[in-house]
Amino acid sequence: IAVAQKLLICGLSLLFHMTITKTLPVEYNIDDNFRATASWPVRFFYLYVSLMAARPKYYFAWTLADAINNAAGFGFRGYDKNGVTRWDLISNLRIQQIEFSTSFKMFLDNWNIQTALWLKRVCYERATFSPTIQTFILSAIWHGVYPGYYLTFLTGVLMTLAARAIRNNIRHYFVESPAVKLCYDIVTWMATQAAISYTVVPFVLLSVKPSFTFYSSCYFCLHIASILVLLVFPLKRTQKGSKKHGSVQPMWSRKLEEEESLLQKNSYSTTNNSFSEKQEITCRYQALKQ
Repeated sequence: IAVAQKLLICGLSLLFHMTITKTLPVEYNIDDNFRATASWPVRFFYLYVSLMAARPKYYFAWTLADAINNAAGFGFRGYDKNGVTRWDLISNLRIQQIEFSTSFKMFLDNWNIQTALWLKRVCYERATFSPTIQTFILSAIWHGVYPGYYLTFLTGVLMTLAARAIRNNIRHYFVESPAVKLCYDIVTWMATQAAISYTVVPFVLLSVKPSFTFYSSCYFCLHIASILVLLVFPLKRTQKGSKKHGSVQPMWSRKLEEEESLLQKNSYSTTNNSFSEKQEITCRYQALKQ
């Protein structure tokens, strides 16, 4: 059932990509006539729609890979509370959470999941300073040499830090009332989709000139807004930045040391028990001999 469902998603994604995506090219965002005649709301709406239309090719590729893994028996997570089987252990994306994400972090956590987990383990958890910046830079290097990748991930650093600052300083004022929280979620969804679309345009265009053409046509508005947010709202420092280099230890290393310590304790206990048993047997033998 899981494989059939994912193959259906693959078919729909491929159909969407081969029909809708062709009529909504991302390159049209930097068309001279479109920039000169379209209003700001129209331009931002087309930006969102064109970038949303560019995602189904990734949905197709990753969901197909996930279906193949499931067909081979990989990816079984267990059962949910209703007893339904879950085959999402090695899934690389969650489409619903991506399209309805209300924060930059939520989008990234559900996009290219396995690579994000790898980056977290090898970079973010080991970084002694600025783990977010280091992880984004490593991600850009991992993707390749196109300049657009670096523009996207450097912009992503600003967006992530600004979104974190806003969330830490503002969100708690809007979560008490369900109605207010609903309005807050709608606003943050719109802001997240606009920020994601604005950020990933260079990732699609790849080259420097068209990417700067797009950003300059928007007057670098979200770059400036992110910097202003970081200047106005305090950003909590991560604990990694305050630790000394020698005290930083990967999670897997700590677990390994704990297991070794436990084994040593068990071995020590077993040795003591065997020594006590031998001593008791010796005493009994001597008593019987007497």
